Amino acid sequence: MEETIEDPPTSAVLLDHCHFSQVIFNSVEKFYVPGGDITCYYTLTQHFIPRRKDWIGIFRCSLNHTPQLLICPNTTGSQHQVGWKTTREYYTFMWVTLPVDLNSKSPKQQEVQFKAYYLPKDDEYYQFCYVDQDGVVRGASIPFQFCPENEEDILVVTTQGEVEEIEQHNEELCRENKQLKDSCVSLEKQNADMHARLQKKQEELETLKSINKKLEQTMKEQKDCWETELLQLKEQNQKMCSENEKMGVRVDQLQAQLSTQEKEIEKLVQGVQDKAEQLEDLKKENGQLFLSLTEQREHRKELERTVEEMKQKETTAAKKEQELTDQNFDLSKRLSENKILCNVLQKEKERMEEENGLLKMENSTLLSYMGLNYDSLPHQAPASNQGGARQNPGLVYGNPYSGIQESPAPSLLSIKKCPTCKSDFPDDLFDHTLEQHMQPCSLNCPICDKAFPAKEKQIFEDHVLCHTL
Repeated sequence: MEETIEDPPTSAVLLDHCHFSQVIFNSVEKFYVPGGDITCYYTLTQHFIPRRKDWIGIFRCSLNHTPQLLICPNTTGSQHQVGWKTTREYYTFMWVTLPVDLNSKSPKQQEVQFKAYYLPKDDEYYQFCYVDQDGVVRGASIPFQFCPENEEDILVVTTQGEVEEIEQHNEELCRENKQLKDSCVSLEKQNADMHARLQKKQEELETLKSINKKLEQTMKEQKDCWETELLQLKEQNQKMCSENEKMGVRVDQLQAQLSTQEKEIEKLVQGVQDKAEQLEDLKKENGQLFLSLTEQREHRKELERTVEEMKQKETTAAKKEQELTDQNFDLSKRLSENKILCNVLQKEKERMEEENGLLKMENSTLLSYMGLNYDSLPHQAPASNQGGARQNPGLVYGNPYSGIQESPAPSLLSIKKCPTCKSDFPDDLFDHTLEQHMQPCSLNCPICDKAFPAKEKQIFEDHVLCHTL
């Protein structure tokens, strides 16, 4: 028997309750050769829905039955003679494969293959049976045997008449077979419809049973609930009776209190009348206060308009103040720049005055020197040796008439040079021309008096900026 991981589901259901027409086996041979695999072909009818644990088994038929008694399926409703009693008597089995489309209403052609290793080795009769996962047989095949093929060829000789009779008999059998098939299909449909109705009725019965069971359970719970509520009501009734007695005593007390309160109410009514008169007075005062409040509101609106105008004026004044602040800042900035420039010019002026004084002193010295040299030229000849030597190298003490007749010597003594660009200027033009010439030629720092050439203006500005940081 086949060794499997899990045994198939079986049952001891009698064969009278099985439905052999829901699965039809096709192309079942009468003989199968031992040692080879067997493919079992079967068709699932439209009213049968396969499940995952369905299986097909090979069952041994009884030796006491002939093959004609084992033809399947039996759709007449009589007892089906198969030679076995329960689905536990299988020889081997294979799990079925579920169809791809389970919802299709057309018949589904399926197949399953049995390996040769698990097949019987004797020559007894066997048949295929389809068993669902509840252990109920849903279809059975015709019996077959496992025996080798006959190697001897048998030659049968018949006459023409016998052949015609056989053919006629075959035609009659074919017609009968066709009629039987048609009736079988009709009966299968009827059986399937009846089975579907029965199954539907069973489902409805199960539903009704479950509903009835739920209703019984609900009624039981409701009855218990009602009994509990009845007990609670009885207890409440007893409590209410005792409370009623207490309430009688309480009513007497309340009546006494009521008489007392009526007297107090009379006093309160009198007080209310007094309060009503006071209320009238208060209403008159309220009217007067309302008139004064209206006047105050109008006055408040006027004050709000005045405040709004003052805010607008304040905003305008703030804008003007901002503009004046900006102008003051610009003027302060320009004033600082002018102060720096004024300091620069003042120091430049002081420096020029100092230089002018020095130059005047030098000029006076040179003039006095020239006058002295002119009066005592023979005694002071060595002083003019250079000029005389240049003019006449033969004279030892120079030319005695150089100061009178020749003008190059005085002009050489009166020539001055620019300290920046080394340009020559006459003495009589020094104060004006040289000053104008030196201004674009050099730049002096107003703080440390450091001089910079005019072409290094950027360096001069960076230098002055460093002093301000």
